[in-house]
Amino acid sequence: MRDVARLAQVSVATVSAVVNSKQGVRPVLVNRVQDAMKALDYHPDQVARSLKVRRTTTIGVVIPEFASGFFMEVARGIEDTARPAGYSVLLCNSNDDLAQEERHLSVLFSRRVDGILLASTDPYSMGRRPFRPNVPIVLFDRVPPGYTGPAVVVDNRGAAYHAAKYLISLGHTRIALIAGRVDLSTGIERSDGFREAMEEAGLPVRAEFVKQGSFKAEGGYQAGLELLQMRDRPTAIFSVNSKMTLGLFKAIQELNVCCPDDVSLLGFDDLVLTEGFSFGELLKPELTVIAQPAYRIGCQATEMLLGILVRPRDGDPTGEASIARLKTELYIRHSVAPPASARN
Repeated sequence: MRDVARLAQVSVATVSAVVNSKQGVRPVLVNRVQDAMKALDYHPDQVARSLKVRRTTTIGVVIPEFASGFFMEVARGIEDTARPAGYSVLLCNSNDDLAQEERHLSVLFSRRVDGILLASTDPYSMGRRPFRPNVPIVLFDRVPPGYTGPAVVVDNRGAAYHAAKYLISLGHTRIALIAGRVDLSTGIERSDGFREAMEEAGLPVRAEFVKQGSFKAEGGYQAGLELLQMRDRPTAIFSVNSKMTLGLFKAIQELNVCCPDDVSLLGFDDLVLTEGFSFGELLKPELTVIAQPAYRIGCQATEMLLGILVRPRDGDPTGEASIARLKTELYIRHSVAPPASARN
């Protein structure tokens, strides 16, 4: 800083004020200091500065999978919200592995991040972990049963309920479910919502029509093969995430099943892939889906964490923040139609 001050012909205090974006420095001096910093390739020591002010203006984010369009859209919302607030983001991939997730959390704590956004691969372990009391954590997408801390999720149960109700309203009675992981809130709640709608309509949830896809494309593919080769196969299938839906589409194509004439398909997730093109619109037929507000989840989770960070340091790090449940939308396209019996 002394070298910068000497080259810019200002005081060290002026350099410090410019580096820390303080008000009151004349624009001409700001320009001289910035020019000197560029000429000397000077970068402020953020580690030393963070020790002094006791914050790093950095947020840690742990997601289960970089390859997931849903989680990358959430991450985009996080970064777009954190950056204008002056925060940087450290993004980590757990690969849906608990040990790897815990290693990432340990690294983030050691780097003194101000807070963490977490989509845990095992939310049941939240109560057993030795978290830092002064580092707030906001969960997103996944929460353990009974959790009342800060989190942002969608109304998974309500979304699945409305999806099943829509299929039932068209006349479908033989409806299959390709379910997600039974150890995650997203999988549990979507299955529960489906079952609620079926029971309300007086329709049986047939055991052979419920397949476990584990949120994997291969799981959706295998489930599709089994369902579509049944003698008394379902007239409609509800797949509760986009990867399983892709696997199901592969099974439909291999078996030369016509969608929606032979079987209707309703999926969960309508990801924006690029420049306004969505996942469901690129499939043939275009996919009827429950669309999650992935980007908004990232924005709102970050806003919740930033709100906690501005509270007094000696206060409760979770404050009054609680679970925010965002609404989904049903996008009706061409992969769903009334069953053949209702069309005749």
